[in-house]
Amino acid sequence: MNTRLALCLGLVIGLWGSLAPAAEPQLEIEPNDKIVVIGNTLAERMQYFPHWETLLHSRFPEHNLTVRNLGWSADEVALRPRSKDFQDHGHTLLDHQPDVILAFFGYNESFDGPTGVPEFERQLTEMLQGLKKLHYPTSTTDRGSQDARPQDGDGETTKTPRIALVSPIANEDLADRNILAGTWNNANIEKYTAAMQRVAKEMDIPFVDLFTPTKKLFAASSQPLTINGAHLGDEGYRQLAPILDEALFGPRPQSTPADMDALLAEVKEKNLQHFYDYRAVNGYYIYGGRKKPFGVVNFPAEFEKLRKMVENRDRRIWAVARGESVPAEIDDSNTGDLVEVQTNFKNEVYITPPDEALTTFSLPEGFEISLWASEVEFPNLENPVSFTFDSKGRMWVTTMGSYPMYLPGEPVDDKVLILEDTTGDGRADKETIFARGLHIPTGIELGDGGAYVAQQPNLMFIRDTDGDDVADDYQLRLHGFDSADSHHSISAFEWGPGGALYFQEGTFHHSQIETPYGPERVKNAGVFRYEPRTEKLDIFVSYNFANPWGHIFDGWGQNFVADASGGANYYGAAFSGDVDYPRKHPNLKQFLVKQWRPTCGCEIVSSRHFPEEMQGDYLLNNCIGFQGVLQYRFKEDGAGVFAEPVEPLLRSSDPNFRPVDLQFGPDGALYVLDWFNPLIGHMQHSLRDPNRDTKHGRIWRITYKNNPLVEPAKIADASIPELVELLTAYEDRTRSRVRRELRERNTEDVVAALDEWVAGIDGDDSESEHQLLEALWVKQHHDVVDQALLERLLGASDHRARAAAVRVLCYWRDGVDEPLALLQLAIHDEHPMVRLEAVRALSFFDSQEAMDLAVESLLYDQDDYLKYTLKETMTTLEGRIKAAGK
Repeated sequence: MNTRLALCLGLVIGLWGSLAPAAEPQLEIEPNDKIVVIGNTLAERMQYFPHWETLLHSRFPEHNLTVRNLGWSADEVALRPRSKDFQDHGHTLLDHQPDVILAFFGYNESFDGPTGVPEFERQLTEMLQGLKKLHYPTSTTDRGSQDARPQDGDGETTKTPRIALVSPIANEDLADRNILAGTWNNANIEKYTAAMQRVAKEMDIPFVDLFTPTKKLFAASSQPLTINGAHLGDEGYRQLAPILDEALFGPRPQSTPADMDALLAEVKEKNLQHFYDYRAVNGYYIYGGRKKPFGVVNFPAEFEKLRKMVENRDRRIWAVARGESVPAEIDDSNTGDLVEVQTNFKNEVYITPPDEALTTFSLPEGFEISLWASEVEFPNLENPVSFTFDSKGRMWVTTMGSYPMYLPGEPVDDKVLILEDTTGDGRADKETIFARGLHIPTGIELGDGGAYVAQQPNLMFIRDTDGDDVADDYQLRLHGFDSADSHHSISAFEWGPGGALYFQEGTFHHSQIETPYGPERVKNAGVFRYEPRTEKLDIFVSYNFANPWGHIFDGWGQNFVADASGGANYYGAAFSGDVDYPRKHPNLKQFLVKQWRPTCGCEIVSSRHFPEEMQGDYLLNNCIGFQGVLQYRFKEDGAGVFAEPVEPLLRSSDPNFRPVDLQFGPDGALYVLDWFNPLIGHMQHSLRDPNRDTKHGRIWRITYKNNPLVEPAKIADASIPELVELLTAYEDRTRSRVRRELRERNTEDVVAALDEWVAGIDGDDSESEHQLLEALWVKQHHDVVDQALLERLLGASDHRARAAAVRVLCYWRDGVDEPLALLQLAIHDEHPMVRLEAVRALSFFDSQEAMDLAVESLLYDQDDYLKYTLKETMTTLEGRIKAAGK
């Protein structure tokens, strides 16, 4: 046993021993047992940090135990949403036929508070009775429906499993981030732990209390053991492992023959392959509604092979647990062959060289396009899908060479690349691989000293801690985003002006994410709003999108959402009011008349390099049929906006050109990311069609020859006062990058500089009020409530500033005095856009007073947007008031 692990075990077991007398074994383990772990995120994260499983194998080295983790973020005893036909994938309890079940529940249920305990006990009893018969159903909801229906596997129970019930861990306070999860949640978690213990005793089922020892662990630790107050990190799981081990099986043996580091590595590798199976990307095409006609051809053989690979890794674990050596390379030659898929793509496949592709573009007069980067100079630029710029002006781009999904036996190596033009000639000439070994990273945004990267079903935070631009810290920050379709997975990452990170997913998905504030759920598409500083996550929009793959904010904070598959575009304020799961907003009108579909990525023109008449225009990529960048001109329309088509900015006759992202760079040029592929679409062709290209990708740069480029702002090394002055920059993207940089600086210093700057702004013109708004947004980034500045902007002359201030008030509602009184003023504002924001904000309350205020908006003329938003707010509030009255 290695020294570090032995020391850790000794310390933790000593602490555990101080809490309770030496435990007698509660759970009998027999040779060749199959142990299945079910439950919430506490259980799910055990597969990534498998310290307990490592101890299990080391304790029973001759038992040849099989462990499968079926944990799922935010699962509850009576609520386990999954995508359609998940039960047909081979991972029900009836499929696994476990000898032992470890059930981790109680955390998410605890947010129902003390009044929810009796119902929890009833539901827990019912679930445990079902587990004895291997009955553990999930539920699914068809697109367009509000009603969930159960789904479970077929088969007969061949044995009665031994069950152990495991309580939630305690929560801990992270005071430096104002996440007081322990203070908020522990009283209720303790009540639900006690309820679990009562039910377990009544049913004669072993019970493990993890709440009591982890509460003491947190109190004794000099460093946080959780990533967010609720979920353990690697060290937390290392310290939890011996507590759970001894609680289940009694005192640890004095010695073990295993090399514990080697055993841990083998368990991680087995868990990874099982993860690729259990949480398979593109489940809707493997076992769901679109498995025919293509998925039924190749996927049965793929998953048969993958499961045999997992069994091979089981055998390696058993050998290492006994102290035996195993070959460095895993031999999977016994796992069978894959099916050779034939293409149904009838067109000739011709990979257009970059110089030839350049000749296929057409642009309006005065515009030029050039190649900024391609796979020719940068072979790692494989299937690029998302990009952004850092404070040094470098582009960060995610690649998806493993697209459309993991192929058993072929390790994934998708990347985050840093590309830069070091000579200023308008073409990238340097590549740095920031991160690698990723799987389908569909979205990226920078901030907080690292990169937020999508890797379904998780959101990663990846950072470089030693300054070499190579990531050395990969964190799993959020769990539970569904993986039914990699085309529909979380994407379109975009910072909102106030410091929340927005991203979205498409239909078929059933996502549920645990947070320190309770679980958040959405099914069949939605937009998420995440505050990394506070770990707050909201469903920003719950709507029956097909596949939203575009989200952009204008300079005044109004946002617009583009739905790729159908080509729809929506005004964000109208349908981003709060709803309670499982309700979704009904159909909303679009702000432009669709010309083409499918779209992928949107941007708003805000660059002095582009012509004056284009400023504020809405740009929209389209990647099939019309392949290029569409352009629309906004105008205000009552409480919202309308956009009319103007001449497209870009079109290509190359059938391989697939624009999937676009953004203005620090130089004012427009950069367009080209997925470059002759074949796209999941429904039309097999996911394994051999004509799907995985080796090419381009980045194009559009400039306007009649205007000079923008001098890139110096952001990375600027002082705080210099950054604050840059908040007056013309370009929206420059100001956004400045706000992102300021969020990483010391809060006290930033607030002091902002206060000094604001004190010098005394005008009531739009420019002055926009500067005040920028200051307010930066304070929102830092979670510093400034009621005086907020009220100043609520009374601004420009209605756009007032509307933006109401949006901030919505998210500061728990931190300001008399928020409803402030919203009442906005309800009576002269401009419908401000009234719309106020009606929307009222949906986040739960009182009769809020409902009465919403009704007051009927004193004024109602347009389509106001009618829609009022109806939605009233529906939400009526439901809450009715529920509270029960």
